[in-house]
Amino acid sequence: MRAFPNLRVRNLGILAHVDAGKTTVTERILFLTGAVHKRGEVHDGTTVTDFDPQERERGITISSAAVSASWDGHRLAVVDTPGHVDFSDEVERALRVLDGAVAVFDAVAGVEPQSETVWRQADRHGVPRIAFVNKMDRAGADLDATVAAIRARLGAVALPVQLPVGREDGFRGVVDLVRMRAYVWDDGRRAETEVPAPLREEALRRRRELEERVAELHPDALEEFCAGGALSDGTLARALRALTLAGTAVVVLCGAAYRDRGVEPLLDAIVAYLPAPVDRPPVGGGERAADPRAPLVALAFKVHATPTGRMTYVRVYEGSLAKGDTVLDTATGRTERISRVLRVQADRTAEVSVALAGDVVAVVGPKTVRAGATLCAPHAPVVLEPPVTAAPVVSVAVEARRSTDTGRLAAGLARLAEEDPSLVVRTDPETGQTVLSGLGELHLEVAVERLRRDRDLEVTVGRPQVAYRETVVRGVTGLLHRHVKQDGGAGQFAHVVLDVAPLGGEEEFAFASTVTGGRVPQEYVRAVEAGCRDALADGPLGGHPVTGVRVTLTDGATHPKDSSELAFRTAGRSALREALRASVLTLLEPVAEVTVTVPAESVGAVLGDLAARRGRITDSRVRGGTSVVTATVPLAELFGYATRLRGRTQGRGTFTTRPAGYEPLGA
Repeated sequence: MRAFPNLRVRNLGILAHVDAGKTTVTERILFLTGAVHKRGEVHDGTTVTDFDPQERERGITISSAAVSASWDGHRLAVVDTPGHVDFSDEVERALRVLDGAVAVFDAVAGVEPQSETVWRQADRHGVPRIAFVNKMDRAGADLDATVAAIRARLGAVALPVQLPVGREDGFRGVVDLVRMRAYVWDDGRRAETEVPAPLREEALRRRRELEERVAELHPDALEEFCAGGALSDGTLARALRALTLAGTAVVVLCGAAYRDRGVEPLLDAIVAYLPAPVDRPPVGGGERAADPRAPLVALAFKVHATPTGRMTYVRVYEGSLAKGDTVLDTATGRTERISRVLRVQADRTAEVSVALAGDVVAVVGPKTVRAGATLCAPHAPVVLEPPVTAAPVVSVAVEARRSTDTGRLAAGLARLAEEDPSLVVRTDPETGQTVLSGLGELHLEVAVERLRRDRDLEVTVGRPQVAYRETVVRGVTGLLHRHVKQDGGAGQFAHVVLDVAPLGGEEEFAFASTVTGGRVPQEYVRAVEAGCRDALADGPLGGHPVTGVRVTLTDGATHPKDSSELAFRTAGRSALREALRASVLTLLEPVAEVTVTVPAESVGAVLGDLAARRGRITDSRVRGGTSVVTATVPLAELFGYATRLRGRTQGRGTFTTRPAGYEPLGA
């Protein structure tokens, strides 16, 4: 075994706005690498990665699907991620374990709302990426406009390394500005040629611009450029890889995946520019990333129940994982035995003997491991940061139509929440109803449909409800609360004085102490803060979570025998609840940024409908013969909007949404 065998591995995700062509790009990668022998099509429901019946019926990706392929001696682990905002948590979990990504953009639409969302997610995880501008064969396709939008809206240093050969329906190839060669496709076959004469001058100009931009960003390239006035192909390629790995710049390619044009150069770019596991920072305290000789460190990022058992998807960061190994789940403190290690090809698997550092695989055997858990060697415990789970914003009440199915419904909901941590199941304390909460109306529709199909359950679903919050408009100062309890044995005593005020910005809670002279020891101050956090779970207006609050502990007192952390936590909780009741609060409702694309003749009706839904128009422009309207609309007003929009535009209108935070109710 070589010391670091995963130099020739690329773990990458395909990211994009819905309908930009992610799944088609993934299918062409599989076909061109020989992983499949027939092209899958989204519109035919024959794709490898969208294998779930709902994905094929709806024509969208719902769950991240992992596939494996080989190109130029490299093994590619490709994850096709959802593009719909309701499933952004799937993207979050995938990005947490991937080394690189390909961001796919529609050459006509450019940077769309969900494109921004997934880009920011990748920024947060520090995932290097390259861009692929797809659908270059469509009317209105414009590579330069899309590159300008990437620079303006995403703040990225976009470096186009290709020049299109032909426009719109006449798009037939690309000029590689690094090698200064042209690639032209005819009936799916790629031919390499000299740069066509009509494009030679333009290609030389763009190559010069690329060299100048790279020299500005990379010191070695700058040195060669200053010495010789140009960059060699090798220096340019090495500099582009270094800039990509550092996140300093983004290489931009283009093509038309549906017509099999531009995918081979994309595969070459994945191998050339995106990182191998050893190029990423080490985790778990290791000296070097992806060291197979180190103790095991792996992160479980997805749990999937199949008819044959439970599969847990893991990324191995260090060490190795083999059949029969015993691993420690640091989230629960339990040990689990690995019975099988599987290489995943969407809904198909192939057993492998061992997974090495850098591999993304599925394992069978663990019974209680949840998404976000760290698996490690029992003798070398490590805890990795789990993926962030978004807070749900929409809820529905669900109940079984037959009382005899109540137990099966509870088991089905528990399985859904286990597989998708962004789904939350709770019981309403007032009505006794079972409430399912998620990230959007479609998210909940898909979950309920899974209950009906997979569990053969007949369920009744209530009207969707949004998740409100409460916030302080005007607080109180000097609220005194004394907690005294005597019930035999050691008593409880805690005395606290709190100031409560609104907290500006997007912060949810801030706590500070101005107590002097040791009147409240530091460990009790921390207990008061914990009690205040407990009190934020349900506010006085309607039992909604409280946000945007600044609490200051200004004074307090202790008892030499009866004071304890428990007493001060209880005092903090009761004091803040009392302070909130004395403050002026307001309800906050979730709002969404809605982008509506409609024919020009329908824009008036759409604007009127958005206004009736308390929408605030933020942008309106014409693009490619259609009108694009952007508005901020309360989430509660968007239920059923798809049906209304289709009716007002004779089925030609489309819309997308993304979360835009919270605003005062009725503002």
